[in-house]
Amino acid sequence: MPELEETSGFQYLIGTRFDRLTIANRQRPVIAEVDTFKRYPTGQKIALPRTWTLDEERLIPLLQNRRSLRRYSAEPLSLEHLAFLLWASQGITAQSGSHFFRTTPSAGALYPIETYLHAHSVRGLHPGLYHFDVEHFALDQVTQQDQSEAVAHACLDQGFIAQAPVMFLWTAIFRRAMHKYGDRGMRYILLDAGHICQNMLTAAEAMSCGGCPIAALYDGEINQLLQIDEKEESILYAAAVGGRIAPQG
Repeated sequence: MPELEETSGFQYLIGTRFDRLTIANRQRPVIAEVDTFKRYPTGQKIALPRTWTLDEERLIPLLQNRRSLRRYSAEPLSLEHLAFLLWASQGITAQSGSHFFRTTPSAGALYPIETYLHAHSVRGLHPGLYHFDVEHFALDQVTQQDQSEAVAHACLDQGFIAQAPVMFLWTAIFRRAMHKYGDRGMRYILLDAGHICQNMLTAAEAMSCGGCPIAALYDGEINQLLQIDEKEESILYAAAVGGRIAPQG
């Protein structure tokens, strides 16, 4: 419907999409760089301790060791591990009235982000594209074909993606948030995607796996692979996930 397409939030999304025809000649605005760190040279500096103690000490290495992982073990991911990643990123944890709360926050408990995944090497799961049914904690099969190469091709031809056991693909159903928040709803949608990805990456570390978040993609090509109406729903973010390669020796 045109009222969604006419919002400044939706126009921003359209204006920042990548496609193969225009990406090479796309003019990037000239914006001056700034320092990596903001400093207050005249303010009193108070050193913070690094001697904290936590009941759950396993959290520290998960955050300390998280890095973008682009090389993966040949070992398939188990269906149990995949289920844990899905629960950690968007699983339902509580209910209040008609609202179902999840492991990640969302403005107004509206949860506009949808999770799709491409399974390349998951034990017990046929290669192909799937949609995560949050309500029933299940997967809906979208295709039965291994489209690893097509997904990698649509992610600006980043070859390592084709080797990942699983690719997470996060879309947004825009009016789910924007019907309440209008243009500002686009901000909340983008924040939601970030919350979800970070939870998933932390969960991957807990399984001795790793992931690489990906925003460099051709929006229309991913939308076509997912068979979605990009006037109502569109890809925003992605992440490749797999096991770590064991050190030699």
